[in-house]
Amino acid sequence: MTKKEKTMKSLGLIGLFITSLTISSAFAGNTNSFKIVDDTIPKPLTAVAGDAKAGQTVFTNRKLGNCLACHQVTRLNEELFHGEIGPSLDGVADRYSQAELRMLVVNAKQIFPETIMPAFYRTEGLHRVLKGFDGKTVLKAQQVEDLLSFLAELKE
Repeated sequence: MTKKEKTMKSLGLIGLFITSLTISSAFAGNTNSFKIVDDTIPKPLTAVAGDAKAGQTVFTNRKLGNCLACHQVTRLNEELFHGEIGPSLDGVADRYSQAELRMLVVNAKQIFPETIMPAFYRTEGLHRVLKGFDGKTVLKAQQVEDLLSFLAELKE
């Protein structure tokens, strides 16, 4: 492994550590109700349509979704430190429906039980939740829908 590769790997691990810290400080409020159908969430979490620009902010903001800590997106090359832990999200809208993507953001363990991806809109069945954050989500319902609008733009 070259020095550059070692540095990038270290930065990725630091990013994962920072993600865990920032996620614990960014918890939102109570959840809106939703229904899971065949490992999907077919209906939006809010009555307001998602905003792709706001969703990109959620995706890149290290105090919100911080998706770049684990995922790469070519169209965001101006952003530093794309992670290599999760799969590239280039073309994700071609691989998954909005209902499937919503489920992955809400609680990826529903589909991939061994994933390390955090549940961004789940409050129950979590482990090691800091006192004061119990019953709160990482993202608000509208932020989830905004993020989904951004992901919908990521086609091959």
